[in-house]
Amino acid sequence: MAITETDHAKNAVRERIWDLLEREQAVPESGVHGRIPNFNGAAPAAERLAALPVWESARVIKAVPDRAQEPVRALALEAGRLVYMAVPKLADKLPFYLLDPQNLSVPLAEAADRAVAARIARKVGVEEMRPVDLVICGSVVVNRQGVRLGKGAGYSDIEVALLQEAGLISDGTTIVTTVHPLQVIDDDLPETEHDFRVDLIVTPDEVIPCGPPKRSQGLVWEHLTPEKIAAIPVLAARATSR
Repeated sequence: MAITETDHAKNAVRERIWDLLEREQAVPESGVHGRIPNFNGAAPAAERLAALPVWESARVIKAVPDRAQEPVRALALEAGRLVYMAVPKLADKLPFYLLDPQNLSVPLAEAADRAVAARIARKVGVEEMRPVDLVICGSVVVNRQGVRLGKGAGYSDIEVALLQEAGLISDGTTIVTTVHPLQVIDDDLPETEHDFRVDLIVTPDEVIPCGPPKRSQGLVWEHLTPEKIAAIPVLAARATSR
């Protein structure tokens, strides 16, 4: 699949934000290019999120495995929430780790670490999962309308699409991203059919409600390369039955 003008525009914005975060020393280490940034203030942002009513009402949370969202995963487990964490790159036929605070063999804060979770947690498929109340995603950049850009691999979009198709994400599910203030911009951002928007942006300093909501209606197969499908077992299995 050829790289489109939209892809080039997205990449240009990502590079600008990665450069900005490093220049302003808003990240604990250099080398954030190509990643969801682990930003300074990730823990206070998680604490601000955990004070919101939408957090209090959530019982089942789906989270990304990125380091920036580790404090959110830790607070969720400590609050007794059931957490599904995506297997990095969805590289297993069972693409989510099940983190149940009632059945973990290590301290809850340790279980939130993606390496520890990969060692101790059971993997589950979409058909085993419970409906999700709150989705936590990472971002490279997001605007106040909720349009976000990840690192460009598309895994978060695929995760949300899979859960959407399975009926595990509904209009009542809130999608949140935690970011550094420098990752929030006022400009328009390019988006495509498979992109979802977040409902809330949480930084260490503020909570930004977004709107209007936008969800994908499921997997957009035309936007997936043969290489991407082959690399994600759950997609490869579905492709053979289409």
